[in-house]
Amino acid sequence: AFESCVHLREIAIPEGVTWIGRRAFGGCSALASVSIPDSVTQIGDWAFYGCKALASVTIPDGVTDIGESMFEDCTSLASVAIPDSVTRIGRAAFYDCAAIASISIPENVTEIGEMAFRDCHALASISIPKGVTQIGISTFWGCTSLTSVSIPEGVTRIGDFAFLGCSALASVSIPSRVTEVGASAFAYCKALASISIPDSVAEIGYGAFEGCEKLTVRCSPDSYAWSWCKDHGIPVESKPSRP
Repeated sequence: AFESCVHLREIAIPEGVTWIGRRAFGGCSALASVSIPDSVTQIGDWAFYGCKALASVTIPDGVTDIGESMFEDCTSLASVAIPDSVTRIGRAAFYDCAAIASISIPENVTEIGEMAFRDCHALASISIPKGVTQIGISTFWGCTSLTSVSIPEGVTRIGDFAFLGCSALASVSIPSRVTEVGASAFAYCKALASISIPDSVAEIGYGAFEGCEKLTVRCSPDSYAWSWCKDHGIPVESKPSRP
């Protein structure tokens, strides 16, 4: 409807509107203020893509899906309120939202898509809801300010490039149900000094810890992770096996 209206600076969507369409405001690079009414329950993919001046947004309660690239390249977006009704954050939803320093993901979210928070350079910490079962490909790639991340016990897979280049991340504990750590998953996490890998891990991808020069891996001596680290010249220290 308003795609690439580069001079549009603010808009108040009237009450009664229930749907904001795909690419509705995409490329509105001067859009600094948008008011979304509570009547809206669906927002399409790419709806606010490239709204570089948009600094904050409140998503109405009732919206269940943060669609693909919904806020991608919103480089000034520093504050976003996600309601408890949301259950899914789509692919590249916040890609290159470089000003977001913190974000609260509702506990009802069960899926976080590939590249969802890629290149969110100011993001310092994040807590992943307990219903999420995998960290997708490139989900947090390039989050250079990320110092801590809480990975829930339900996660079974950490995807390729998931935390690549998170250069401030100092320590990570991988939950006991994870079976796979993807290729380059933690590559070039230059501050990463300690990571605990459970016995459940049966596959570690190529270059998973490449460029992690300070890293010591904690795992049990009879685990796959121990053998893998020995084969790849990564320092390991023993931790007790789970009974």
